[in-house]
Amino acid sequence: MHARILGGCLHGIDVHLVQVEVDISSGLPGVRTVGLPEAAAREGNERVRAAIQNSGLVFPCKRIVINLAPADLRKKGSSLDLAVAVAILAAGMGLDVSSLRGMILYGELGLDGVVRSVPGALAAAIAVRQAKGAGLILAPGNAAEASAIEGPVVFSAPSLLDLILHLKGERALAVGAPPAESPPAGAGPAPGRLDLADVRGQATARRALEIVAAGGHNILLVGPPGSGKTMLARALPGLLPPMSEAEAIEVTRIHGVLAGGSREGLIRERPFRSPHHTVSRVALVGGGPMARPGEVSLAHRGVLFLDELPEFQPAALEVLRQPLEEGFVAIARAARSLSYPAAFIMAAAMNPCRCGHLGDRRRACACNPGSVARYRARISGPLLDRIDMHVEVPAVAYGDLAAEKGGENSAAVAARVSATRAVQIARAAGAGIPPERALNACVPSEHLRTIARPDGAGERLLEGAMTRLVLSARAHDRILRVARTIADLEGAERLRAVHIAEAVQYRCLDRPVDVIANL
Repeated sequence: MHARILGGCLHGIDVHLVQVEVDISSGLPGVRTVGLPEAAAREGNERVRAAIQNSGLVFPCKRIVINLAPADLRKKGSSLDLAVAVAILAAGMGLDVSSLRGMILYGELGLDGVVRSVPGALAAAIAVRQAKGAGLILAPGNAAEASAIEGPVVFSAPSLLDLILHLKGERALAVGAPPAESPPAGAGPAPGRLDLADVRGQATARRALEIVAAGGHNILLVGPPGSGKTMLARALPGLLPPMSEAEAIEVTRIHGVLAGGSREGLIRERPFRSPHHTVSRVALVGGGPMARPGEVSLAHRGVLFLDELPEFQPAALEVLRQPLEEGFVAIARAARSLSYPAAFIMAAAMNPCRCGHLGDRRRACACNPGSVARYRARISGPLLDRIDMHVEVPAVAYGDLAAEKGGENSAAVAARVSATRAVQIARAAGAGIPPERALNACVPSEHLRTIARPDGAGERLLEGAMTRLVLSARAHDRILRVARTIADLEGAERLRAVHIAEAVQYRCLDRPVDVIANL
């Protein structure tokens, strides 16, 4: 007998639909799987056999051939277990599966027949919606994540036996997600997130963070140890506007690949990733045997914080060029090529020199110019060019530390940021640019030349800065992008010299070492 059930397997952050076909015939008992199954998919035969038998059902003692179509797509992972088990029972015991037409069965089976959560539930729901399918059946632990989008009906199957009883009409499966657990009373903000009011002093750096949040720019904070660079970076997510529904789906889809299920549904809080400086380039941008997303993709629509930037491996830093420029990571392998979204704000921090006191008026620097140059050379010029703002963060004066109150809180700054972003989105929409490319940090270059044309005084100032600091063409564009954001925060239509001057001020690492030492 023959049966066909629809399943799915994860590739990158997408779920591909797979037709699970089972044929049972007379002959030497055994199970053979064809259709390019990888190890986890092949081993699923033993899980399925045990799950069926331990559920009190009969596993056919005949020749069983399982075909996973399309045959040219490699099938990896354990998400096909549930579809294979139901297909075997349909072919072996005549189980009526007509109600599963247009449904995806997506889950791993335990040896006792329990349906376990697998990565990619939201991606599976998206695949069902795109294919105009009826819905999907998966583990209760995946139900909240899969129910986060409108469209497909989501059924929770605690076990294989529960699903069989549902198909027989004896016991209906639950529809949708189980009730979410209430957060504990008095729960505070997310761990590691700070309010901008907690930062004492640092007026210039606070202003720079507002510009970063408003225009989506990248920033490098340069200052001595203990000056507040990490606090400033951790306050940045609080200045960003809430994620839209589409952005929340994107972020949850990426994190769901690694988490294996999110009982909370969509991730609503912007990610903040802070990998240690020993991170490998594969962990940073993604790849490896399973070609999984890296830190840059996990920071998508949020903030990637790289503390002690010169201590990162040069090879790891250089692979950041593509995502900083293009907003995605392309991973090419012999068998397949994958692309992961990576549109994030990079916030990095470093000391001005090896000892950390170059330019510090309180303590003398112990580094000679050659040592400073070698330390700064750990960050290549092309990477620095892709960082819009290099901001000095001096040591905090005692008067600022002793003050009872800091500056504005994050909510006040975030309100201005949201208003400024709305201006950019509306302006880009008039030029036919989608919202994801609307911020000044990433608008197309041809649009930038239209919206960021300085007046005469600004043009002369920019020309002088380019000549004196020997800036590249990319740095020229970065200055214009930052200046455009400064003007938007001010509500100005045209770039003036004051906007250009402030933008140039935020390029401290483009100045010679002796100039920094005398600041």
